[in-house]
Amino acid sequence: MTFDVRTADLDALNSATKYPSIQTYHQLGERGSLTDAFTEFRGPVIGTEKVDGSNSRVICLPDGSWLLGSREELLCAKGDLIGNPAQGIVAALREFADALPPVAEAIRVYYLELYGGKITAASKQYTGTRTVGYRLFDMVELRDFQSVLAMPVAAISAWREAGGQPFAPEPELAAAADRSGLELTPRLFTVDGSELPGEIGAMREFLAEHMPMTRCGLDEGGGGHPEGIVLRTPDRSVIAKARFEDYDRTLRRRQPAAR
Repeated sequence: MTFDVRTADLDALNSATKYPSIQTYHQLGERGSLTDAFTEFRGPVIGTEKVDGSNSRVICLPDGSWLLGSREELLCAKGDLIGNPAQGIVAALREFADALPPVAEAIRVYYLELYGGKITAASKQYTGTRTVGYRLFDMVELRDFQSVLAMPVAAISAWREAGGQPFAPEPELAAAADRSGLELTPRLFTVDGSELPGEIGAMREFLAEHMPMTRCGLDEGGGGHPEGIVLRTPDRSVIAKARFEDYDRTLRRRQPAAR
């Protein structure tokens, strides 16, 4: 069956290409505090910088067209004269999408963190001149897209959140970034899973040791404070995020009240 974006179910396509929820390394509990339960990793673990920006999608389709999207919605299609201006995604990524080669017999999704400018409150950590940048952090190549798009949207959502999307493993992701002229989110370290701290205070120290400053500064005027680290196995079968803000909030609340 030939794919045609003009007749495709865009609700299904949107759901199938959304980025799934990523758990925190220490589980979240009440009022945003972390609990002592943490994600277990076995074998090598890659640490990458978690950039505070807008989760963006470039969706390359089998008919040679493309779509741009935020985390939640589709914003623009190839050939559109006007796109949804939300978060500056279309303005920043349209030229990149136009330059990508067509994809045959698959749906390929580039997941990019768009940051800087006035995108989030943390933009000032990366730029003093409102410069905008983007980094690739994941990619999916969906070859069985016809069977996925035939499912009800609720079933697609459940499939996505259960890890159904075939994400590129680390070597393939790095190769895709190189082919596309993209920079990956910075790779900080590779450690064995047994080296990751299990205690909340120790994990806060681990973050400070491995990510004292952002590596994604866009100019010299940025404040430099990083958001955190994403931990992932090379095949991306296990992935979790650790944010400074979550650990600082939790440790602050655990301090005994002053008398």
